[in-house]
Amino acid sequence: MFVLIVGGGKVGLNTARQLMRLGHEIVLVEQRPTRYGIIAEELGDEALVFGDGTEVWVLEKAGIGRCDMVVAVTGDDEDNIIISQVAKLKFGVPKVVARVNNPFNQPTFDLLGVEATICATTQLLNLIMHELPVHKFVHLLTLRKQNLELVELEVGDNSPFANTYVQDIDLPEGALLAAIVRAGHALVARGSTEILPGDYVLCLLPPGRERDLVKVFLPDEDIDRVLLQSELDTSEG
Repeated sequence: MFVLIVGGGKVGLNTARQLMRLGHEIVLVEQRPTRYGIIAEELGDEALVFGDGTEVWVLEKAGIGRCDMVVAVTGDDEDNIIISQVAKLKFGVPKVVARVNNPFNQPTFDLLGVEATICATTQLLNLIMHELPVHKFVHLLTLRKQNLELVELEVGDNSPFANTYVQDIDLPEGALLAAIVRAGHALVARGSTEILPGDYVLCLLPPGRERDLVKVFLPDEDIDRVLLQSELDTSEG
């Protein structure tokens, strides 16, 4: 299999290493001169193309016209979206895998038909899912760099969103339903994902919008009591 990797950071380089060890043909595109030199010392110039991976001519030089898979793993979502779009729509690459740095951009990758995405936030959710408390609303953590809060809500039998698809939920402004925990397993929340009673939904939202989210998911609950319980759980942890 011939795999074209765009982005020579840790993710891109480690992916290239593993694929080469498995006997696959790879070409890696990197535009930072210093980083290019470091990678060239390990992989060799024949496996590298220097240039901006969002430029069509660079991708053509790297062999996108004959590749079986494109892996877009730069640190910029806009670049990864462009690379995925060019690979899918212009060159008809059979499979595209992309890195999603900001989970709010996930729907764009879904619309492009990207087969698989790598999201650090989703990976984090998988790591913590076995430690989630069993309350109706739980504040899990604060992503200060992104100015976002990660919270968990229980979907009860009487929840207005039980047996509802994610795409049909009207969330508060700035909120994103990032994942669903079902029977101990984390699922990426796509528009076509159905929320079932007993699920726990993990939402990202700006600080201070927790009350609005509780109103949506737990309309029959005493909001102040729910939020107070969440604060007590957080302080005890």
